[in-house]
Amino acid sequence: MASKKEMKLRRRAKRKTHIVKGDQVRVIRGNYRELEGTVLRLIPSEGRVVVEGVNMRKKHERPTQANPDGGIVTMELPIDISNVMLIDPATGDPTRVKIDVAKDGGKERISVKSGNPIPKP
Repeated sequence: MASKKEMKLRRRAKRKTHIVKGDQVRVIRGNYRELEGTVLRLIPSEGRVVVEGVNMRKKHERPTQANPDGGIVTMELPIDISNVMLIDPATGDPTRVKIDVAKDGGKERISVKSGNPIPKP
């Protein structure tokens, strides 16, 4: 029998994402609520996203040949993708997204709030 963690990862792996790298998003839940930033990286298998300036942590690094001084490095860690909302570029407000499929087969992201298309970065 699979553990709870494995089951959670299986559920998340099936989750579709409406966010791509380079999108402007706003955090809607957690300690970093109301912060906005650019998506730096997606981890779709875990259902997580790394947002610029959000969930900053400090990591102590040993001296290596690449970094002879070592020291303390500040880096962004991933947060759950359900805790962010895409920002509508026309209004600047967070919005849900629906996908509009054209007759030629092309897909376009549409803001639910304003009805405006949201271009991919």
